[in-house]
Amino acid sequence: MSGPPVNTTATRTRVLAAAVVSDGFGPRPRPTIRNVAERAGVSKSLVSLVLRGSPHVSEHRRQAVLEAARELGYRPNAVARSLVEGRTHLVGALVADLHNPFYSEFLDGLQESLHGDGLRLLIGNSQWERAFEDEAVEAFLELRVDGLVLLGIPPVSETLSEATAYTPTVVVGERDFELDGVDIVVDDDQLGARLAVDHLVQLGHRSIAHIEGARSSAARFRCEGYLVAMRRHALAPYIMVEHGDFSEEGGRRAARNLLTRDPRPTAVFAASDMVALGVLTAASELGLRVPEDLSVVGYDNTHLSAIHHISLTSVDQPRRAMGRSAAALLSDRIADPGKVTRLRQVTPTLVVRRSTGPAPERPDG
Repeated sequence: MSGPPVNTTATRTRVLAAAVVSDGFGPRPRPTIRNVAERAGVSKSLVSLVLRGSPHVSEHRRQAVLEAARELGYRPNAVARSLVEGRTHLVGALVADLHNPFYSEFLDGLQESLHGDGLRLLIGNSQWERAFEDEAVEAFLELRVDGLVLLGIPPVSETLSEATAYTPTVVVGERDFELDGVDIVVDDDQLGARLAVDHLVQLGHRSIAHIEGARSSAARFRCEGYLVAMRRHALAPYIMVEHGDFSEEGGRRAARNLLTRDPRPTAVFAASDMVALGVLTAASELGLRVPEDLSVVGYDNTHLSAIHHISLTSVDQPRRAMGRSAAALLSDRIADPGKVTRLRQVTPTLVVRRSTGPAPERPDG
């Protein structure tokens, strides 16, 4: 492609001076595409072609433009580019609780895959509060994100329902909603709960309690799996369900209620690893040894469960794989919003560590 001659020394000097002039207060003016064009000695249209990756530019001029942009610290105007392309290449991920390592480990897999598809990730934390949830979604929509990923948050609020009507959306870990065009990635929570109970029964436990998570389909399915497994093993008289949430403190409170009963359970299946950590804390406070006096099973198999002094037996749901699956579903739906709703269910496994052991010998089991 032809164009003006490559910049002269005088042009370089003049543009450099313009870029660094400041009155000494506040930041320097942000360089523009015109500054880059003047510094490289080319037209603005040629700079636009280079920044868009056009092959119709000679290597000599492409390098001149890129060098000028680097020297000036130029960054393309993403807002202007999105207006031209009709896309922002941004994805908003709304997380129920960033303190839960399950979500952060899921986000690793999600971000890796989105990056490969040329998409960038923005993260909002609802902290289980509807006000924060709505605020984050409104911010995502104002930024014109290309898609939404909802982690542990069903799109049942008015704000989220409206957002999913015109924004490609994938929901992870929840299925308590009926919205067309919203894809779902879930774990087989009932199977995971049955794996936990079966393991404890094999160790000789009968008095197995369950601490339920916060109100959600994941918590409900895990509790249902626990109940089914207990009845299948003819242990219905030993069923104990304590309501909690998905936090460590909630697990500690629920565990203290269970472990101060007479007779107390010999094993606890917790709805998440965070809840299980609270159980371990409560056991320590009450002078109970794990696993000699109490066996504990968590759910998620986060990196915390593998820490040597914790060594928590936990149901593993493949978080990174779930993240990659969510990214693939979202990329497909961005490309074709009219696709039918799809559900991807992953299969959990049980990872046995030192927090579970044989049931203590005592008359109440």
